[in-house]
Amino acid sequence: MAAMHPVDYYSTFTKNCSGDFTEDEVRGIRAFYYAMCAEADAMLGQVLSALRETELLNNTVIIFTSDHGELAMEHRQFYKMSMFEGSSHVPLLVMGPGLISGLQIDQLVSLVDLFPTILDIAAIPLVGNLSGNSLIPLMSIFTHFLKKQRPDWVFSEYHGCNVNASTYMLRSGRWKYISYSDGTSVPPQLFGDCNMASKEVKAGLKNAREAIKNKEFKEALKHCKVVLKLDKTNYNAWVFIGLAASELEQPDQSHAAYKKAAELEPEQLLAWQGLAKLYEKTDQWDFKVELPNVYQKLVDLCASSDKKKCYELIRKLTDIYQSDKEYNKLAKLWLQLIQLKEEDAVEKNELLQLWEEMTQLLSECLNKEKQEDETQQHLITAFEKTMALTDPKPGEKHKKISMDYIKCLSNLHQEAKMIEACNSMISLYPNQTYPLEVLCSHYLQTGALNENTISSFSCLLDLVPGSGLGHLGLGTKALQEGRYKDAIKDLSQGTKKLSSSTGWYSLAEAQLKLHIYVDSATSCSQGLMTCESGNKELKVKLLELKLEALVKSKGKKEADQALESFSQIPDAEKDPGLVAFKGRAFLNKGQFDQALQVSSEMLASNPNLAEGLVLKGLVHSAKGQLQLAEQSYLKAAAESPGCAEHYLLLGQLYWDMGEEIRKDRSKVHSHLLKAAKLDPHMGSAFRYLGHYYREVANDYGRARGCYKKAFDLDSDDAESGSASVDLCMEQEDMDSALAILESVIENATPGSAKWAWMRRGLYYLNTGEHQEAISDLQAALRADPEDWVCWECLGEAYLNRHSFTAALKAFGKAHQLQPSSIYSVYQAAAIKQTLGKFKEAVAEYLQITAQLDYVPALKGLGECQLSLAKGLIEDCRDGGAIDLIQKAIQNLFRAVELRPDLSCLWKLLGDACTAVNTVSPNRVRVLVPLLLVGLDPNSQNPMLNQAQALKLGERCYAHALKLMSDVPTLWYDLGVNYYHQARLSCASEEQDSQSLILEKAQQCLKKAIMMDNENHSYWNTLGVVSMHKDLQNFALAQHCFIKSIQVKANNVVAWTNLGALYLKKDSIELAHEAFKIAQSLEPLYVNCWIGQALIAEKVGSYDTMDLFRHTTELSTHVEGVKGYAYWVCSTLLDKSNRNSELYRYNIVQMNAISAAHVALSKYTERIQSDPEAFIMLGYLNEHMQLKRQALHSYRRAVELLQRASSPEQLAFVLGSYGRALCTLGQWEEAVKVYNSTSLQELSNLSGLALAYSRAGLITESTRAYEQALALASSEKDKAYILTALALLQHRQGNIDSAKTLLFKCSMLKEPISESLLCLCALGLAHRDVTLSAAALTELLKQGSASGIVVEQQCLLTCTLLALQGNYSAVQREASRAVHRNPGNPSLWALLSRVIPQYYPRKANGGAVAGHIACLSSMTQGKRALLYSGVNQLACGKHSGEDSQRNALKTLQRAVLLCPDDSAAWAGLMAACHTENTTCHLSGAAPCRQGLEKILMAVVSEKVHSVEEIERPLAQILEGWVLQQAVTGLMLAGELEEAEALCSQVLNVSPEHPAVILSLRQVQCQCLLVENSSIVLPESVLEQLNNTVMMNPTNLGAWHWLAEVYRDQGLLVQAVMAYRQSLQLASQFGLYSWQVSSLLRLALLALRPCVAGLPGQEWKDLVVEATTEVLKLESSPMAFLFQALLQFVNKMAARETRRLLDKLLYFSSQNVPVTVVQVCSWYLLRHLHAKNDEELINVLLTKMKEDKRLLDLHSILESSASRIQV
Repeated sequence: MAAMHPVDYYSTFTKNCSGDFTEDEVRGIRAFYYAMCAEADAMLGQVLSALRETELLNNTVIIFTSDHGELAMEHRQFYKMSMFEGSSHVPLLVMGPGLISGLQIDQLVSLVDLFPTILDIAAIPLVGNLSGNSLIPLMSIFTHFLKKQRPDWVFSEYHGCNVNASTYMLRSGRWKYISYSDGTSVPPQLFGDCNMASKEVKAGLKNAREAIKNKEFKEALKHCKVVLKLDKTNYNAWVFIGLAASELEQPDQSHAAYKKAAELEPEQLLAWQGLAKLYEKTDQWDFKVELPNVYQKLVDLCASSDKKKCYELIRKLTDIYQSDKEYNKLAKLWLQLIQLKEEDAVEKNELLQLWEEMTQLLSECLNKEKQEDETQQHLITAFEKTMALTDPKPGEKHKKISMDYIKCLSNLHQEAKMIEACNSMISLYPNQTYPLEVLCSHYLQTGALNENTISSFSCLLDLVPGSGLGHLGLGTKALQEGRYKDAIKDLSQGTKKLSSSTGWYSLAEAQLKLHIYVDSATSCSQGLMTCESGNKELKVKLLELKLEALVKSKGKKEADQALESFSQIPDAEKDPGLVAFKGRAFLNKGQFDQALQVSSEMLASNPNLAEGLVLKGLVHSAKGQLQLAEQSYLKAAAESPGCAEHYLLLGQLYWDMGEEIRKDRSKVHSHLLKAAKLDPHMGSAFRYLGHYYREVANDYGRARGCYKKAFDLDSDDAESGSASVDLCMEQEDMDSALAILESVIENATPGSAKWAWMRRGLYYLNTGEHQEAISDLQAALRADPEDWVCWECLGEAYLNRHSFTAALKAFGKAHQLQPSSIYSVYQAAAIKQTLGKFKEAVAEYLQITAQLDYVPALKGLGECQLSLAKGLIEDCRDGGAIDLIQKAIQNLFRAVELRPDLSCLWKLLGDACTAVNTVSPNRVRVLVPLLLVGLDPNSQNPMLNQAQALKLGERCYAHALKLMSDVPTLWYDLGVNYYHQARLSCASEEQDSQSLILEKAQQCLKKAIMMDNENHSYWNTLGVVSMHKDLQNFALAQHCFIKSIQVKANNVVAWTNLGALYLKKDSIELAHEAFKIAQSLEPLYVNCWIGQALIAEKVGSYDTMDLFRHTTELSTHVEGVKGYAYWVCSTLLDKSNRNSELYRYNIVQMNAISAAHVALSKYTERIQSDPEAFIMLGYLNEHMQLKRQALHSYRRAVELLQRASSPEQLAFVLGSYGRALCTLGQWEEAVKVYNSTSLQELSNLSGLALAYSRAGLITESTRAYEQALALASSEKDKAYILTALALLQHRQGNIDSAKTLLFKCSMLKEPISESLLCLCALGLAHRDVTLSAAALTELLKQGSASGIVVEQQCLLTCTLLALQGNYSAVQREASRAVHRNPGNPSLWALLSRVIPQYYPRKANGGAVAGHIACLSSMTQGKRALLYSGVNQLACGKHSGEDSQRNALKTLQRAVLLCPDDSAAWAGLMAACHTENTTCHLSGAAPCRQGLEKILMAVVSEKVHSVEEIERPLAQILEGWVLQQAVTGLMLAGELEEAEALCSQVLNVSPEHPAVILSLRQVQCQCLLVENSSIVLPESVLEQLNNTVMMNPTNLGAWHWLAEVYRDQGLLVQAVMAYRQSLQLASQFGLYSWQVSSLLRLALLALRPCVAGLPGQEWKDLVVEATTEVLKLESSPMAFLFQALLQFVNKMAARETRRLLDKLLYFSSQNVPVTVVQVCSWYLLRHLHAKNDEELINVLLTKMKEDKRLLDLHSILESSASRIQV
């Protein structure tokens, strides 16, 4: 204090810091100082966070500073008010937009500089005479600020409290000058760095330090070198050089510098620390080697100064020693660490933790093969220290350490200490198993098994009952004592838990003792797998034991394994026992010679060797040389009398010698007994003894005992076990048998003990426990899946449980395994019969009966055939049903012949005969066996009718009743048979006979009821019989039905019959209630619905038809079918209800016509005596356009009514019959039929007139129409007749008379649209547009019309428009008609029909329209398919484009639906021709060749069968087909075939102009093919012209002629031919032909223009033709021809590109691909001529798929390149 400056002394005194301060007080003051700094920093952070959250941070300038600093006990002061650095030096941080980031400024500044700085930031001009200078020029990123020089000093003054004089400070550079008051009264102070002893050295070190701080390591090296020049032993300089060189990746220089520094001052830390960091950083092996030494040096240096650092270094050094496995050094290091801790007097727990960690670290050395003794001792010491320090004892931690200690001792083979440690731990922790396990393992390995050691194993098992070690120990002890079963038990459990090679060997040895050879071999294999490679002795013992076990297993596979084991045993050939086993292995493989050779070699060296004698005996026994075998065995037994196997072999040999030897007790019995005594564990000896007692001595008690003993010894001995069980069952000791089976099954592994599973399964099957039987039989099959008997048993179990599908699979598997087993097939068939799969069952029954006459199979076959027959009867397929009934009778009779005593077979025969009752009587012709009807066997089998079959059924039931008269079902069946006989109308029988049969039926049913009055069917059937028309005992019937219901309340049949009874008695309400109950009981029972329909019909309900329809959906019932058909026909006859909702629902939506037609067809198939049904069927056939079927139905009705006396019905049917004949064109027959009527009906007269007219009898037709006109009562009928007369007049050529009659029709009060239609058609036929238009106008004025009239009106309108040449309007008119009537399929068909002719561009739409028509109507759809196919042909849809929707597919369907339509066949021919043409154009082989002649023949056949009125059109079609066929043959190159075809047709029709034309075309083609350059003579051309003139309306012919002229160079003649075709097309209104002719004409004229021929006429012709085409339609081809003409005239003109661009870029998608491609080629040439690269690239991009265009581009480019060159 006394040495202080006066001002400082005063300030210290006033600040109350003049006293002495302890170190803690100084630390507290500075803590306050740093806390204030942290608080200020946190507040600044809050400001920055707020600016960031408000997004103002990026446009805000932040200045952080302070008005003063704070002393923290520097110069013994705190607070401020001082010029020392702690008070006067303040922070100044600035950030904001436009300022340099991260900049540090060393220049001195002052707080007075802030004011001008803020003015600069705010862009406010600076005022004059300011004390400070702006800081912006120092830190701005902008260059416009003036970087003026600042003063290198700052000035500060203070005049406040706590000082006794004014204070002034001047700071410049490294100097600070402080002056007080006036500067003289109080001495000033000067501060700087002048106190350093060696200014240059210190400056250099400082600069080096700063350079290192700034990471300027090269500069640091320079500064250090300067220092070393002054002081070569400067420690810090060498350290700095090491640090800088290390950072500059110069490890060698760094290493040398650090080494130098360490040598200079070895006890200083810096150099050693630098070396440590360098070694850690650098990956050099020599550094890594030295690093532990450096760490050790640092540990020694820090041990006394910085123990914390010392401990860290020890940890690092520990990791190194641990990774390098330097366990001894590691132990010494930890001992040093523990010593340091002990010197620091650390707590006991910390020392304990260190000792524990030391044990863990050193425990790793236990894994090394060789440990140093010193290290081991250190580890043991560590464990002992740890255990000594661990508290409490006992305790969990102490227990764990004890266990680790024992483990350590065990690994270090410190046996004495280990046993002591284990016993010590056992005493402390008696329930702990680990020490016991270690002890037991030690005892097992050393073999020290005595009473004392065994107690350890027992204790271990007490603690852990499943301990592997415990069981191994006890098992080994049991093996030593001869307790083999106990040994196996314990050793098996032990090896499961702990796989030990010694344990496996002991187990194998015990199993071999008990003759469990397979398990013994397996145990040996397990032991070999776990055996360590070093334990060769144990491995050999295991191989020898395995060899013996495998040989005694007696299997070929085991023999191979035995030989392999023999080869692995060293020096095995020297051991006779092993060699003998080798020979027995050969014997087991069946290699007798090798086995005999081995035995011979053994006996050659030692003739009395027992093993060799046994081997020789075994070979003789295997060869059947039993006497020789006996001698060998006897010698072996004599040589080795204590071997049980020798006596067993002798006993078995004697047993195999036959019955006589078996009875000799001295042989079989005595040897087996001796074997059993010598080896009581030999189960086979006891088994043979059991055989002896059971089969020879008949001592079943002893036999059971022996079998039981054998089975107890070997639980896998199936022979002994099954014999024991069988004996128990024979003696009815089922409990013992089940006990044995359950014990076997309980211990059996999956897939074993088949015999036990199967026997228990059969037991359960016999006792009715089916589920248990199934489970056991399944387990048996898992053991042997190929046992077909077991599969059959399983099938039986499934069948008894009613699991039919599973049973079926089981029997199928059994049959697959044993195809000769008939039982499996029979049961499978029976199951399929039960499941209702009668056809499959029949097939399998037939498979059985084809092999033998098996009665159950014959019975099942008959039942199945009878069931199938009943199914066909329900479906009204009577013919098939009769065939099946006949087969059933034959098969059942075969069974009866074999077993005539079986009543069930006679019953089934009766059922088969009675089943014919439902079939139509004229269909019943049943061929039955002679003996069944009692005829002579030599005569032919009789054919029975329905009555005879029923009578035969009666006799069969009677025969069954003779055998079993007390069976009520037989009486019931007989009664039903009598009832069916009574129902059968037999003209020969009298009424009394019918009543007698009914009485018999009643008596039989009453008999059945008396025997069983609880059967509802008996009561119900008696009620039905009582209601028969010949009995009509309604009271009894009602009683019976009610009784049936009482017996079974949910009896739907009885309720329905009761309702029928009430309906019969007109009790409508009761009947309705009964039917209603029946419906609720069984909604699918058809009879109750029929009853409700009859009630509805009776009360006049609208639901009648719907109810009858529902009955036909449920089943085919005569009442339901006829009722529904009646209501459908009645509704159709009523023309006034077509637009009603009821009609649309009942007829249209419900598809009533088709449904009624199907049902009625089935009805008439069975009941062919109902004329009303045939009348209705004919009417429905007419509606469905089934003309021939309608004719047959009406004819059948006429035949039936002609037999009956019903003139009114006959007259009605004859009129319908005549109408059907007219429909089919049988006019002469129709005339006869109509004339057979009274002709009093207007319809008959009209029909007769029509028939006369079509038959060519015009006069008679006119007379008939006049009679009808006189008979007509209404104006409408008269109008129809007058229209017909007008048609007759037109047919006779009296056009004016026809017009007059038609005009007369239109003047009537009730004019009809048909007359106007005829008038319009008359005008169209004669091309009288005015008349047609006027008639059509009047027709359209009539308003709404029916569907067919709308179609006719539309057709006439389209025809008129075509006649006027307005072709595009044709399609629009048809489309409008469809739009107005979208539900009319005829209009859709018409639209599809007109499009290809008048607007082919819309052919896609035409195809869709045809498809819609096909879907909408079955009748219209057939024809519409043809139209759709034609449209697809028009738009080019072939199979190559679309494999599913193409013309060929569509026309194939059209032919299938309309096989009589010649146009459909012609369309199919066109489709095939299109397919072939497509293949030809694509270069592929035609896929439909050779069809031309076939299809042409079909068309010709169909054409010849058309009506006369259609004959002209048919001939045109025939000519077209011929031309198509010829064209196809010409396309295929078969010109000779084509010529022959034409000549063939001409032989039939010599003057056929179309055929002559085709012939000339073929001949012309032949001439041109022979010589393409030939010039045809004038005579030939004249002949061709004449041929075409013979076909003046054939436009194709004119086109062909024009092509011939063109090829001959006669262009003018070609133009004339095209103009002729154009004229014809215009005349006939053929729109498409007009377009085609004009385009061909334009193309013809374009060719001379392209060729450059002079003259303007060709160009004018192109323009004329294309202009005319464009008037008709927007044709892309016409546009193309115009563009090409422009190209020819002015290739480079802009107009040329405009026309080509229009086609290529701006046209619609309907432009053909060919047109686009041609257009692109010419456009490319144009662009190349213009050298327009940009547009060329655009074109190539658009047409990148066109390879020919790309090739053309390459050619044009190469040509242009050559021109430039």
